[in-house]
Amino acid sequence: MQQHPHTSRRRTGRLAGLTAALAAVVGLSTLTGPGAHAADNPYERGPAPTESSIEALRGPYAVSQTSVSRLAVTGFGGGTIYYPTTTADGTFGAIAVSPGYTALESSISWLGPRLASQGFVVFTIDTNTTLDQPDSRGDQLLAALDYLTQRSSVRNRVDSSRLGVMGHSMGGGGSLEAAKDRPSLQAAIPLTPWNLDKTWPEVRTPTLIFGADGDTIAPVSSHAEPFYNNLPSSLDRAYLELNNATHFTPNSSNTTIAKYSISWLKRFIDNDTRYEQFLCPLPRPSLTIEESRGNCPHTS
Repeated sequence: MQQHPHTSRRRTGRLAGLTAALAAVVGLSTLTGPGAHAADNPYERGPAPTESSIEALRGPYAVSQTSVSRLAVTGFGGGTIYYPTTTADGTFGAIAVSPGYTALESSISWLGPRLASQGFVVFTIDTNTTLDQPDSRGDQLLAALDYLTQRSSVRNRVDSSRLGVMGHSMGGGGSLEAAKDRPSLQAAIPLTPWNLDKTWPEVRTPTLIFGADGDTIAPVSSHAEPFYNNLPSSLDRAYLELNNATHFTPNSSNTTIAKYSISWLKRFIDNDTRYEQFLCPLPRPSLTIEESRGNCPHTS
C-alpha cells in the first residue's frame, strides 16, 4: 500500500479498513449461520455440509409429516409428505418417491424424513395398484408432484421449479420415465431400477443410478448399467453400484444411498455446489461401493 505523509489520513485509512474488515466478518457470520444461504445462490439451504452431516440419520431441519389419502387424489395412490417445519428459509425443492412392483409406500418411507431433514419436501407415494408398470409409475410420480405443488397443504413451502423424482425397482424405472416425459425435472435417482426400455436418449435431467452387485431381480448387466450407458453422454449422470447388496437394499435405511442421494439432490435441485465435493472425484470402491462411474466435474 502506498504510504501517505499525513498521519491523520493514515489513521483514517486504517479505521476505514478496520470498518470494512469488521463488516466482512459480520457478513460472513450472517451467511454461515444456521439456515442462512449464500447471496449468490438463493436456493442453498442449511449449513455447509460435511461428511458426517450427509451420513447422519437426520439433517439440520426438524421435520413434520402429513398423510394424503388415496381418496383425496387422482393419478396416484396417496402417500406421506415430509417437510421441514421451519418457514424461515423460504421454499424448498421437492422430490416424489415411488415404491417397486408389489410394494407399498412403507418400503421406501425411510427416505422421507432422512431427505426432508436435509432441506427438501419429500412425498413418498403408494401407486394405484402394486402391479403398475414403470411407465405408469412415471406418470404417477408426476401426478404426485403436481398435487404437491398445486393442491397439497404444504404447496406454499415448495418451489415448483425445483423438483425431482426417485423410485425403487419398477419405481426406479418409473423415475426414468418421468424424467423423459418432463425435462424440467432437476434430478432423478433410480434405485436398483427395472425397465424393459434400455435406452434413454430423451432424458435431460441429471440422473444418478444405483445398482446392486447381488441383484438377481434387476441384474445390473441388463438394467442399471445399460440405463446409465444409454443416457446422453453430455448429461450430468452417475452410476454407483452398491457392494454386497441386493435388489431390496434400498428398502431399508442405507447410509451410502442417503449420502450420495442427498449430495445429488442438493447439487442439482438446489444448485448447491458445496455438495460437489462428495460427488467429484467419483467415490472409490469400498466396503459399500463396488464401483462408480460418471462425468466430473458437473456442468449443470
